Amino acid sequence: MAIGIALLAGFVDATGFLQVDGYYVSFMTGNTTLLALDIASGARRVLVPALLIAGFVLGVALGTWLGDFRQTHRKRRVLSAVIALLVGAASARASGWQAPSLACLVLAMGALNTTLSGNRRNPVGLTYMTGALVRVGQALGDRINGTRASGWSPFVWLWGALLAGAFLGAMATQQVPSAALWIAVTYAALLLLASEVMARRSGSA
Repeated sequence: MAIGIALLAGFVDATGFLQVDGYYVSFMTGNTTLLALDIASGARRVLVPALLIAGFVLGVALGTWLGDFRQTHRKRRVLSAVIALLVGAASARASGWQAPSLACLVLAMGALNTTLSGNRRNPVGLTYMTGALVRVGQALGDRINGTRASGWSPFVWLWGALLAGAFLGAMATQQVPSAALWIAVTYAALLLLASEVMARRSGSA
């Protein structure tokens, strides 16, 4: 599920990046750097990264509230909210409303990070991969030191999924821009269906 969500995050971030001309809807480290550069250079678009960061935080808050509302069906509630926001983003983009579309996208990506984050101490980053690459680097360092490293391969898969999703999102946005976000909506719906199937098989939510 984490790998599937990372692919969705990469796809959506690529479409948002191309839509807003160089800013991100899920990678807030990049937006923070861009915010500092815009402030230093006096760029008129300084509010763009600032609002994207604020929207992402609000999205995380929304996902956290929905996920913690009850003990069960966390993924169902959070993914349903993400799907609704992606539908809003796709509809707004189709109508030529860029600002509302970006607002829905950044809220969706913030909420998406909370899909699997019931554990506050060890949250799983799903729309950014710096932590995952650090884990891979640590494993390589352990190997050099002669220590057997374990548990690092999932982080390679997460990074690869984000990369693949971003590639597909960029291709879709360039080839079929009017349909790119609807592809994301369809895929998110498939993730929701998959989470329901896995929950039933495991007897949990």
